[in-house]
Amino acid sequence: MTAETHKKPGLETLRAAISRLEGHSDRRRTVLPFGVREIDARLPGGGLALGALHEVAGGGNDALHSAAAGQFCAGIAARTRGKVLWIVTRQDVFAPSLKQVGLSARRTIFVEASSDVDVLACFEEGLRHGGLGAVVAEVARLSMTASRRLQLAAETSGSLGIAIRRWRRQTDAADFGQPTASVTRWRVSVLPSVPLPVPGVGRPRWLLELIRARAGECADFEVEACDAKGRLAPYIPVADRLALPAALADRPDQEAAWTRRARA
Repeated sequence: MTAETHKKPGLETLRAAISRLEGHSDRRRTVLPFGVREIDARLPGGGLALGALHEVAGGGNDALHSAAAGQFCAGIAARTRGKVLWIVTRQDVFAPSLKQVGLSARRTIFVEASSDVDVLACFEEGLRHGGLGAVVAEVARLSMTASRRLQLAAETSGSLGIAIRRWRRQTDAADFGQPTASVTRWRVSVLPSVPLPVPGVGRPRWLLELIRARAGECADFEVEACDAKGRLAPYIPVADRLALPAALADRPDQEAAWTRRARA
C-alpha cells in the first residue's frame, strides 16, 4: 500500500469538513414537494430540500409587512411533521392567518427576540435541536457567516429552516441581493385575487419568484395562495376553470395537466 493511499482518507475527511463549513453536503436530502409540477420540476429532487436553509421575502410593500411571505412559509411549515418554532422581533403575527393555510397554533411555538442577533441565536439553536418539523425566523440582515452556521445546523438535524427576510425600511430590502448559503431564495408578491363569475372575493393569488436554487433553475410562477392544508395551486383563468371537468376540481396536479391540453 502506497503512502498516497494512506493519505487519501484524511484528504477526503478534510474535503468533507470544508464542504460542511461552506454549507454544502453530499448526503441525499429528502424533499417536501409543493405538489405543483411546474415548481417541483425546477427544484433538485422534485421539491423543497429538508435539512436545509431557505430564504423568503415579500415583494413590494410586503417586504415590510411579510403578510404573503409569512403565509407562504406557514403553508410550507404546515406540511412538515412535528412542532414549528416561529421566531419574531415584532408582535404582529396573526395566528388565524396561519391557521388559514394549515398551520395550527397548537403546533406552533412563538418566540419573541429583541434583536436580529437574538433571532439568529434562537434560529440556530432551534435547528440544532432536531425535534422540530420546521424553524421559521423573521430577520432583516443575514450574513454569509450566519447563513453558513444555520445551513450546517439544518443539515446536522434534518430540520427545515426558513428565514423570512423582513425590513423596517424599503431601502433596506437591497440586502436581499447579498450572497448567502441558503439552498433556495424566494420572493412572494401579491397579485389581484382570482376573479369569480359572481360578485365576491376570490382566492388570493401570488407571483412566486424562485430567485435562486442551488443546482436548480430560477423561474416565476403565478399561483393561487396556500389552502387550508398548506397546498399551492397553479393559477387557471376563469374561462378555463369553468370548463374543468367536475372530477378534477380537487386535483391541482391533474387540473394543471387538463388545462395545458385544453389550451393546446
